[in-house]
This record gives sequence, C-alpha cells and structure tokens, in this order.
Amino acid sequence: MEYTVQRLANLAGISSRTLRYYDEIGILKPARINSSGYRIYGNKEVDRLQQILFYRELGMDLESIKDIVTSVSFDEFSALIQHREKLLQKRNQIDLLIANVEKTIALKEGRIKMSDKEKFEGFKQKMISDNEERFGKEAREKYGDEQVDKSNKMLRNMTEEQYKELQQLSSNVIETLKLAYDTKNPGGELAQKAVELHRQWLSYFWDSYTKEAHANLAQMYVEDERFKEYYDKEQSGLAEFLRDAVSIYANMI
Repeated sequence: MEYTVQRLANLAGISSRTLRYYDEIGILKPARINSSGYRIYGNKEVDRLQQILFYRELGMDLESIKDIVTSVSFDEFSALIQHREKLLQKRNQIDLLIANVEKTIALKEGRIKMSDKEKFEGFKQKMISDNEERFGKEAREKYGDEQVDKSNKMLRNMTEEQYKELQQLSSNVIETLKLAYDTKNPGGELAQKAVELHRQWLSYFWDSYTKEAHANLAQMYVEDERFKEYYDKEQSGLAEFLRDAVSIYANMI
C-alpha cells in the first residue's frame, strides 16, 4: 500500500504540513518522489510514523526521537515492547487519578469517608512514576534499587501537609537558585541558601544525608542531560551553578 502526503496525514490524524516537516528534518523521508513530484510513502514509512507518534505521545522531543529511530541499532519490535510498558504505566497513573477523583466525589456526596492520605495517593504515585520514567534507570544504577525503593516509599507515606510542603519547597529551591544565579557567586549567601533549601528538599526522599552524596548528586545533574534540562529550562547554566554551589557547601566545615 502506498500513500501520498495527504492520504497518510488523514490516516494518521496529523496535518500534511507535519509530514512535510518530518521530511525536512530527516526523521521521516518518503519512499520515493513520483513523476509528478509528490512524496510517496510505503509500509516501512507507515511503521516509522507510528513509532514517531508513539514517542511523541510519551512526551519526547523530535530531536531525541530522530536519534532513536534513525539509529542503526534501532529495533522496532523491542521499541514496541517498551512503548507498551510505558503506556501501561501511564494508564495505571490515569486509573489511579480517576479512582481518586471518584472517591472524592463519593466523599462530597457523603457516601464514604476518605483520609487525607488517600486524597493525595494519585498525585504521589504519578510523581513516583514520572520520576521512574525520566530518571529511574540512572538513579538505580548510581544509588541501587534499595535506596530508590526507600525514597519512593517515603514519598508514598507522606501526609497531606508534607506533600504540600514538598511542592512549595521545590518551587522555593528553583526561585532562590535563579535569584542566586544572577549574582554569579555560587559561594554567596543567596546561593548557599538555595543549597540549604535543596538539602531540605532531599530530606523528603533520603533517609540519611551526607554532603558527599549531595555533591555527587549535583554533579550528576550536570552530567546527565535529562537532569540538566530540568534546571537549565529555568535558566541556562543553572545546573552547573547549583553543582558549584553544592560543592562549596559540601566543603564547609
């Protein structure tokens, strides 16, 4: 079966402009150009488009997708297995949130009683699942399954008040860090305040703290592109600034 741009776009539920853009950036080239100058796509290209849309649904950017699907080591079948696992995780997250909403509706109607802890189960599980998907592999390789599982357990057992404190603390870390970055002084008072807030944030996930572990973590923020992106999306160079500030903090006596 062969498709023109318009037919394939209609089949996939995307715009023909999107397909042309995929051609321009080299992520999805047509099988051939016919005598009339139209792009023609075959079964191989249909399968490639499906893979691209799977990855897009999982929130991945086009540059990363291109690196994956154009790699000589790309295995379509293995990729499909991975897609299924991630989609199942996503479905479980949504199911948990739906169940949480339904319980809350029943609570408001007076049909059931619901603890404060139960009200936040869905949100906490989503946070855990998101962290596992984005950073789980690296974190487990660096710190081991036991430490990561402990961290997840601590998050699951948080009270409503602790959960709100964590959310607020996370925002405070970023805002203070951005202000400190403007001073260009990782050893300054504001930068060290940001590091102290970051240490407090870590206490919600770590059962014990050492400055050495803190410094190692900050170094990983710079070395791992996904961690780096988390900070640098707020301010370019923020991950390295935090690393330097933590390094100074860790060397204090």
